[in-house]
Amino acid sequence: MMIRRALSLLCLSFASLIAVSQPADTVIYAEGSIFNAKTKESVEAQISFQSLPYGSRIGMLNGSSYRLPLYDKERYEITIDAPGFAQYKLMLDPKDADDKLRVIRDIPLELPGSAVKVAATTHHVGKVMRLDNLIFQLGKAKIAPESYPELDSLVKMLNDNPGMVIQLEGHTDVLGDPKENMKLSQARVDQVRNYLVNKGVAKAKVLTRAFGGTQPLSRANTEAAHKLNRRVEVRIVQND
Repeated sequence: MMIRRALSLLCLSFASLIAVSQPADTVIYAEGSIFNAKTKESVEAQISFQSLPYGSRIGMLNGSSYRLPLYDKERYEITIDAPGFAQYKLMLDPKDADDKLRVIRDIPLELPGSAVKVAATTHHVGKVMRLDNLIFQLGKAKIAPESYPELDSLVKMLNDNPGMVIQLEGHTDVLGDPKENMKLSQARVDQVRNYLVNKGVAKAKVLTRAFGGTQPLSRANTEAAHKLNRRVEVRIVQND
């Protein structure tokens, strides 16, 4: 209860910041419902958002719907995490607002599957996918063999789209030495890049960036939260 209240206050503070910097009648809001794509039933989820491209403004809330102000006409990335469903990400752009200054995006959640296979059908610039089936040894950068099918799907996506350039973004949990976490996240995306290049992908098509533990999806002190925060994401930065 206290966590949910704190998250709500965070969103209220976020909205208040906008109200100070922009006239109330010009603030653009993004809003939508979150539901099971198959049954259409509402789904309670954790909703994380950050401004693009570098996450200078971030926030988090919980619920089966969301309403977020798009501060200063910046684009935002929203991430939806719900138990039992595949993670969902999308980009919110104030330029898509309707005549009521709203960007309406409902979120249909699917059962878990390969993020790469899903994204391959909607690979627009700004799309971000988490490699849920990518596994490393704990605290190391060695890729487990069971990760190869996921990475091979990524190879295929890049080969099928000659003009596509991606950025591999490495994240760790918030435990331990921040400098070591930054090194580990860089080493992991380097290993993924090496795998892709060894499979024939041109080096110029794969950029890397390490974030260490600076962009956690959850700040809860639980093993589930730490596992959620340890991830590699793929951002499509070009697709001519």
